[in-house]
Amino acid sequence: MKAPAETMVVLGSATPVPLAESPRAVFVLPLEGQKLAADSPLDFLRQDSALFLEQRGAGGAQADIALRGGSFAQTLVLLNGFRINDSQTAHHDLDLPVPLDAMDSIQVLEGAGSTLHGVDALTGVVDFLTAAPDHDSLRVRAGAGNFGENEQSFIGGAVVRKWSGRVTGSRDFSTGFITDRDYRNEDASLESWAGSRLGVTDFLFAGSDRAFGANQFYGNFPSWERTKGWFASVRQELGAHTTAAYGYRRHTDEFVLVRDNPALYENNHIDGSWQANLRSTHSVARSAQLLMGLEADGDSIVSNNLGDHARNRGAGYVDLDLRPAARRWNLAAGLRGEIFSGGIPAVWSPQLAGSLRVAQGLKLRASGGYGFRIPTYTDLYYSDPTTIGNPNLKPESAWSGDGGADWILSPKLTLSGTGFYTREHNAIDYVRASSAARWQATNLSGLQFEGVEATATWIPARQQTVRISWTALHGAQSALQGLQSEYIFNYPVQNVMATWTAAAAHHWVVSNTVQIAQRYQQSVYPVWNATLTHDTGKLRPYLRLSNLSNTGYQEISGVNMQGRSMVGGFALQLGR
Repeated sequence: MKAPAETMVVLGSATPVPLAESPRAVFVLPLEGQKLAADSPLDFLRQDSALFLEQRGAGGAQADIALRGGSFAQTLVLLNGFRINDSQTAHHDLDLPVPLDAMDSIQVLEGAGSTLHGVDALTGVVDFLTAAPDHDSLRVRAGAGNFGENEQSFIGGAVVRKWSGRVTGSRDFSTGFITDRDYRNEDASLESWAGSRLGVTDFLFAGSDRAFGANQFYGNFPSWERTKGWFASVRQELGAHTTAAYGYRRHTDEFVLVRDNPALYENNHIDGSWQANLRSTHSVARSAQLLMGLEADGDSIVSNNLGDHARNRGAGYVDLDLRPAARRWNLAAGLRGEIFSGGIPAVWSPQLAGSLRVAQGLKLRASGGYGFRIPTYTDLYYSDPTTIGNPNLKPESAWSGDGGADWILSPKLTLSGTGFYTREHNAIDYVRASSAARWQATNLSGLQFEGVEATATWIPARQQTVRISWTALHGAQSALQGLQSEYIFNYPVQNVMATWTAAAAHHWVVSNTVQIAQRYQQSVYPVWNATLTHDTGKLRPYLRLSNLSNTGYQEISGVNMQGRSMVGGFALQLGR
């Protein structure tokens, strides 16, 4: 019998390491065999209670992601290690150009990640990963549900000697559960992998188009928005130890304040960004790996509201990982230096992490580091009837640390616990006095968060898994000094995720997920989702039931979420 593949972690380390050896708090989500149970990649992220999704509606048309109490702009989003964070506004960071069917796994790094990943990684990093196919295949899918929901997708893969490729596409739309909350999402990607004497060449081209009713999204207005973008990247191995990569992203945003009267107020933004990096890893001793890297990035925007702007940055970093052959302990230390155009001071980002295996199934770990973010163009220059930017904003930064333990009590029970602390400097938020009509971008001082995370994974029987994850957060509210906050204090003080998955007869898989959350100064609410899938054979039916509890709740203040809904359909699998 073939042994199960070992889960490898690519975030927070100089080189990929087994998850059991990572000194950082990392959550890995394999997606293969589970995609029929999800509407978008965001559905999988809800399994981690340390991560809080701030959705404005179904279908993932627009959503923000926050880790450990940080704002939605303080989490770095990657695609195969390439930056996806939007320079116009972090509200578009999850405009992923690649369909769910093209993804192989998602990895979440909790805590500062700027040493290896740069700007925007104050509270964490989320990397959406693809992988080369290992056989020829073709799958098409179609489904429908209430609120006029309709979805179709296809994925085709081919392997010819040292070359493999995959093409994917998806379409998902709904008439909306209330007026002006309709949406239409379209995504497509083409990726190829080719081997040569130098190593593997990976080329990706992907694009997305999302239009959605934005009723109440940015204030008491029946708004409408459409975002479009494309992304291209190439990564080339240069022998066994060095990799060069280049990526380009173009993104457009059309925003209408009042949908039926575009002439009243309309914004059009076009932003582009490029990135290039060179990374080299070498063994400096029998048990030590040294990573050295150089990066260059640039972004620009053309906008009728924000104006025309451009900026560039460059960085160099080193990271030394010590991993003795006995695997009893490991230690990683890194330092990054980053320079910016436009008069922004240079930034140095150190990181230290280590773990110690005190028993066969018990590992202790701790880490500490520095993260930073420069303002988006919206933060600096935006102006509308409800919001105004601030061209004098300073970059925000944070020192953070955590410590915890991972304990394998038996093959059926695993426990994990982490305590963490973050202290921010010049945190960027939008605030106003209670009598003011407009939100003003500003820097806040004295902001800090502390919390605990705990996870239990239990396998009560063969082909059954129960996972319970809990996060509790506390923040220092004195930073506001009597003002109202729009984003910083949206975090959950309590967040519990409980998932039970079981394989039933005839290869059916049933899954139940319950979230119990309480946002700061808000009421507790439960949300119950369930799925039934058959992910083997040529014809694969599926059923997704969302918000079975029919809970009325908000993840963003003022934006109601969809009630009970159902989507069902079939996937036709051709080839292996």
